[in-house]
Amino acid sequence: MTKQQVPSSWRQSGLTMLWLSGLVVLLDQVTKQWILNNVAYMSERIQVLPFFDIIHVRNFGAAFSFLSDQGGWQKVLFVSLALLISAGLGLMLRRQPKSMKRVNIAFALIIGGAIGNVIDRVMLGSVVDFLDFYYGNYHWPAFNIADSAIVLGAITMVVDSFFAVQQQGKSNE
Repeated sequence: MTKQQVPSSWRQSGLTMLWLSGLVVLLDQVTKQWILNNVAYMSERIQVLPFFDIIHVRNFGAAFSFLSDQGGWQKVLFVSLALLISAGLGLMLRRQPKSMKRVNIAFALIIGGAIGNVIDRVMLGSVVDFLDFYYGNYHWPAFNIADSAIVLGAITMVVDSFFAVQQQGKSNE
């Protein structure tokens, strides 16, 4: 479909931010492939900084390994939820104006992160995590680029909501 064939309403919607979702998926999958090919599972640790290592672990659950010890049904649940949320956010992007940049970016980041982790769950049965931040013996649960995009998207949504409240307050004055 050429630019002239795409309805003008699509060009003016938040869908223009889907390139960011694609970039997140690409970066996430490239980094995970590198980990799969170069870092031994659960036994190798590459120290990058005194508080940050690259490792290779798998998450069979959700955030913080939630439900990871279940019999496998959680994979279907997490894939279904991620696809439903991504579709819902995509629909919202379609309906929002292009000018709502912060919230469109937030939705695109969340979609990209969700799809990145769905690819792992479908192809590998688990999510590859490799970013390990720690202080002394305390380690934050390992995570990946997709997880980072989801968190950054959620933070961006919260920040956007504060700006929306401020804008509303100014317009009511």
